[in-house]
Amino acid sequence: MLLWLLHQLATLWANPAWSDALRAWEKISPRAALAAGASFTVAVLLGPRWIAWLNDRFREPIKSDSPEIVRLHRQKQATPTMGGLFIIAAVLASVLLFGDPQNAYVATSLLVAGGMTLVGIVDDLVKLRTAAKGISARHKLAAQAAVAGIAAVLLYQQQAGVTDGLLLRMPGIRPLSLGLCFIPLATVVIVAASNAVNLTDGLDGLAGGCLIAATAAMTVLVYAAGHAEWAAYLGVPRIPHAGEMTVLAGGMIGGVLGFLWFNCHPAQVFMGNTGALPLGGLLGVLAVVARQELLLVVVGGVFVAEAASVILQVGYYKWRRRRLLRCAPLHHHFQLLGWAENKIVVRFWIAAALCALLGTASLKLTVEGAGKAEVGRAGDRTATLRAPLATLGHATPASHLSSHRETGLSR
Repeated sequence: MLLWLLHQLATLWANPAWSDALRAWEKISPRAALAAGASFTVAVLLGPRWIAWLNDRFREPIKSDSPEIVRLHRQKQATPTMGGLFIIAAVLASVLLFGDPQNAYVATSLLVAGGMTLVGIVDDLVKLRTAAKGISARHKLAAQAAVAGIAAVLLYQQQAGVTDGLLLRMPGIRPLSLGLCFIPLATVVIVAASNAVNLTDGLDGLAGGCLIAATAAMTVLVYAAGHAEWAAYLGVPRIPHAGEMTVLAGGMIGGVLGFLWFNCHPAQVFMGNTGALPLGGLLGVLAVVARQELLLVVVGGVFVAEAASVILQVGYYKWRRRRLLRCAPLHHHFQLLGWAENKIVVRFWIAAALCALLGTASLKLTVEGAGKAEVGRAGDRTATLRAPLATLGHATPASHLSSHRETGLSR
């Protein structure tokens, strides 16, 4: 809305100086900052009312296969859940105010946010209203895949006409053109990110803090992808109009920060699947749009570790009938080792920040390494071209003249 208003004012304003000043606010950076501030403000101001409303209707039951985890989380019983509703509301408000909903990437992201939120609501309601721990894994995965699949098709249509839009970049290997394989890869990335964030949401403030670090890193990457000079400097694919996703990412960071105001230990409200699934899905969309699916594994290292711990625990138990960890996901393993909840959360936050820094730094290191390799190859080619010239330069002039004369005489 602000973007449209500024454009209209700049068009109608007679004074060129004022018109230029207004157009400066149309740039992505200030709008992303405003989106973050607005999303945080909405979450903090509306949080108490949302929590009171949720407290009357949706209280979290503690359900776990581990009696020890149930004992440790006994004080969390009946805490209001589905707090993701006011996170998504804050993000949506900030994007509508300061973003461009007509941007194809933003529109697709809002579709993912809405679809994953609905899946999360159903999952939370089943958990709250029945003895089950939520909808079955198969049905949940199918619903997520349906939402992510639709988004992947839309993203494919948007990226197919872009030079680097369908390239998959891998360290040390020439970029691979995906073609139609873009669709299943994008679907897997969005679903995997959604579930990984959901699995991490098990302690007060844990998922939120880790999300801020990962989203901040992806914000830099998606902004660079949409900026010609940054893309060239960092060596990332140039994706026109992807920079508008920076505003969405700013809204995500602000909304999660506002939620952490109430979710820090001891939590007044839980995010629930209602928030974890859409926020994770949006993180996956950011990676797909920026063409950084593989780098997301590094940037979201904590989420990857949490998801991997569950997969390994289940697989190892089926294989050896023994548990690899005391409890999965990973944060529960440390709980059963005797670590205090706050210590686990803060250390995971530190790990998430380091992963985000490592991911962004490794991108530049990879580019510099590739550049040096290219310089080396260019040097080799130059040396190869100079070799014949050097041979001629070191030859005896008399012999060359003699050979030329002999050739002339023979003819």
